Parts: sequence; structure tokens; C-alpha cells
Amino acid sequence: MNRREWLRLAGLGACTLVSSTFPIGRAAARSGKKPHVLFFTKSSGFEHSVVRRVGGKLSHAERVLTELGEKHGFEVTATKDGTIFDSDLSRFDVVFFYTTGDLTRPGTDRQPPMSPKGKENLLKAIADGLGFMGSHCASDTFHSRGPRNQNQPVDRRDPYIRMLGGEFIVHGRQQRARMIVADPHFPGAERLGKSFELHEEWYALKNFADDLHVILVQDTKGMVGRMYNRPPYPATWARLHGKGRVFYTSMGHREDVWTNPLFQGLIVGAVSWAAGLVEADVTPNIRKVTPHADRLGA
Repeated sequence: MNRREWLRLAGLGACTLVSSTFPIGRAAARSGKKPHVLFFTKSSGFEHSVVRRVGGKLSHAERVLTELGEKHGFEVTATKDGTIFDSDLSRFDVVFFYTTGDLTRPGTDRQPPMSPKGKENLLKAIADGLGFMGSHCASDTFHSRGPRNQNQPVDRRDPYIRMLGGEFIVHGRQQRARMIVADPHFPGAERLGKSFELHEEWYALKNFADDLHVILVQDTKGMVGRMYNRPPYPATWARLHGKGRVFYTSMGHREDVWTNPLFQGLIVGAVSWAAGLVEADVTPNIRKVTPHADRLGA
């Protein structure tokens, strides 16, 4: 089978993973409506091109996720307005972050910030059962106290980072790198094989939660950059936060990654899991599949 045919089949896997009769999720079950994803793309730090709006139109990532929702039967509300977290979040099944910086400040994009109370409201809602997803720079959000290039004790990590399960340190130049598939049974990962390669901006990460269920592992062998001079570490994972389901992937910097069927299949699968529509074994495996993940690069 050639690569083109393999990618076509991967795309078909993404399409058939969640059918047009998308199951009813947490909040949707009460209203009889299809699952609802809040896509939050505020940039208090660096604004990535995939979430930059031009002329008042939705950004690239917002359009892609909205189209995936139309195709697979879930609703997407995209916003950069942080005041939404002061309201009742029970109408959403999943909150999806593509964000940077301290979101309680207007920052780079000058959009309305999240209030400290709104942040508390979000974290409580997740602990109470709201699904959460983060892509790429969601780990470059609400940084913990302490040196950027060191792991912090759990009690010094920001509450958001404790919920997410890991934190951004730095990245090197964009390059082709290998992802090892640690869990091929997680929704959306069924077509990824044992490993795959992708040209992307790869994050060096730290402050991993002990209960991570690692889905994809960053294979650092051959990568260019001192920050990658370290053992393999988690790049995509799932975990439980109270009653909430949390998913994160370091992928998502580039426009072509957002249109890649492998990435799209993983995102659709993660929506289905985070919303409580399908089950998955998320037993912690970080110490088994990435035993030296806490060793940081130079």
C-alpha cells in the first residue's frame, strides 16, 4: 500500500469514527441537542497564525473544527472572549483550548480576558464533568511559578497546568519528527499504525502529571535542537480530572497539520471521548511508556 492510499484510508477512518448519528453527550443529553464544543482561541501571549482572524472572519483552525463538527454531528462555538467563562458552562460538552499566556490579561490579541473567577469556574466545571481538550499552545497557557527549564513540584504548578497534565518549555525549529503510538486503541488513533512522521513545530514539555495515559510519544532520536536532547516524552495524552475527561496534543501549529487526516481523526476521536460519547481505557501508563520523561534537555 502506498502512502497516498494509506492516508486516504486514515481519512476514511476519521470519517467513520463518529457517524452522522453522533451519540448524545453530557449536556446534550439533557437538552436533546447534538454535542456542543466551545473552541476558545484567545492569545494573551504569542498569537499563532492558525487562530488569527482576518477581516472578522473565523481563523483557519476555527473553520476546520467547525467543518469537522458539521461533518460528524457536533456543534462548535468559537470565541476569543474570555468573559464567557463567567457564565454557565453546562450548555457545553467540551471546552477546547488553543490559547497562550495568562488569559486573565488582554495580552496580544486585546480580546476580553478571562476573569480570575472565570478561571475558577472553568476548572470546577471540568472537575464536575465538563470535557476539556487542548492543542499545541494550550500547554503554553497559565505558566507555573519557577524557572521555565525546570520541573516544579506539584504544589507550585498552576492549577490549570495540574488539570492539563503538562507544560510547555520551549520549541526548536520546525522539522520532521516521529511520533510513536503508545495507545492505538484510543478513539481516533486506530489508523495511526505503530508510528508516523510529521513536519511540525514540536514542543519540549515538562511538569507531567503522574496519572497521564500517554497516546503518542515524542521520539527525540535525530531531532535538531538541544531542547530535544532528552529521552522520549509524552506528546499526546488523556487523563481524568475529577469527573472530567482531559485530552491534550502538542500537535497543531501548522495550517497543513489542521487539514491532515491523521490529526483530524485524532481530534474527532478526542471530541467523542471528552464528551463522554465513547469509552477508552485511560489507565496511567506514563512510567511504563516514557519512564524518563522528567529528564529535560539542555
